[in-house]
Amino acid sequence: MNAPDTGTTEADAPTERPTPLLVLDVVGLTPRLLAHMPNLRALAREGTQAPLSTVLPAVTCAAQSTFLTGAMPAEHGIVANGWYFRELGDVLLWRQHNGLVEGDRLWDAARRAHPGYTVANICWWYAMGADTDWTVTPRPVYYADGRKEPDCYTRPPALHDELTGKLGTFPLFHFWGPGADLVSSQWIIDATRHIVATRTPDLALCYLPHLDYDLQRHGPDDPRSHRAAADLDRAVAPLLADARAEGRTVVALSEYGITRVERPVNINRALRRAGLLEVHTQDGMEYLDPMASRAFAVADHQLAHVYVRRPEDLEATRAALADLPGIDLLLDDAGKKANHLDHPRSGELVAVAEQDAWFTYYYWLDDARAPDFAQLVEIHRKPGYDPVELFMDPQDPYVRVRAATAVARKKLGLRYRMAVVPLDPSPVRGSHGRLPASDDEGPLILCSTPRAFTGRVRATEVKSLLLQLAGLR
Repeated sequence: MNAPDTGTTEADAPTERPTPLLVLDVVGLTPRLLAHMPNLRALAREGTQAPLSTVLPAVTCAAQSTFLTGAMPAEHGIVANGWYFRELGDVLLWRQHNGLVEGDRLWDAARRAHPGYTVANICWWYAMGADTDWTVTPRPVYYADGRKEPDCYTRPPALHDELTGKLGTFPLFHFWGPGADLVSSQWIIDATRHIVATRTPDLALCYLPHLDYDLQRHGPDDPRSHRAAADLDRAVAPLLADARAEGRTVVALSEYGITRVERPVNINRALRRAGLLEVHTQDGMEYLDPMASRAFAVADHQLAHVYVRRPEDLEATRAALADLPGIDLLLDDAGKKANHLDHPRSGELVAVAEQDAWFTYYYWLDDARAPDFAQLVEIHRKPGYDPVELFMDPQDPYVRVRAATAVARKKLGLRYRMAVVPLDPSPVRGSHGRLPASDDEGPLILCSTPRAFTGRVRATEVKSLLLQLAGLR
């Protein structure tokens, strides 16, 4: 892939290679979890460690976009992991096109300083359509008969068969859902090692989601979460060794810390009981009708964008949520501006949960009327984030039998329905999205270079820091 035209001729281009970088996004990493990760702890001890001030909302898509553009959500437009697309009348989460991100990307700035600068993106979000040289991102195969099979998208296209031939099919069902575990992060680590060894990019971005799973399932202080941290640390050790052998500077950072939660907040049910949220019914199932609703919320962990169709309904919406237990803040225009969320994609109001609470997307009042996708791992049909997808329904004694039957149908090439997700949100024990109460519970940044930075690093400073570490500033 060619670098953008900067007007610099080949003769003018610098000949010395920038310092190569490996940037690990270790999701959910905090100082408390680092205590269980000796390899990353050694990197910090020999290099540099500091708290990292994240953004509101402290969620993957918003934080990563800030790291890569140096801008806040009000500027780059990624106000959550998904939002209400007013022009479409639809709630969409986990879109993948990089064109949704506004602002100057890290690699564009690097190429202005060093034409020909190369970048590999291994599973950071908004990868599709990005002007990176090598790209790997999860992308299922959606067959015409309704089946969904694991796979990934790559650029260049030939990289797909190269990686799957060496590593096997991308393990999508280990990347999210009840089966989410170390297998997906291991595949990403192995893919990163292969791409770095065979392509030697100037910048390699590697996304490691493993800590997200057990921390949301069990909470950050559970021994199972500590074991997950140790397992990920062992898995990443060979990649760190590769980087050291190559003389590649390593930066490890996290987007957020996960804190213990006890209380799900049914924000959409409150709006429905107030007569503000509308549904339509098909085959006995209720579906959110965002175009007809006077107000509804797009829940995303501990933050919810509340969309209000008409200005005259703003006060009624505020009143419906004012006394809802679990809401800490309800940001209006002034509050959004103060928190750098004043972007047209944001809701007219933004709700922030209390520290031990999180928002469900649920809008039905009777589980018998829930849509069929509610019990599926269905991140693109649910009008909000659903961490309950990490669980199998504990109230269903036959859940594993039904799951095994669905897997058997899948292997036979038949349509299947993996309806195993509970409708009870109470098992969730960890969440994120609000700003951390302390540095111990918040994200951090590590670098293999001693004295790479002094004191706290802001999320908006990550881009310039990486350019500096590469020798481009």
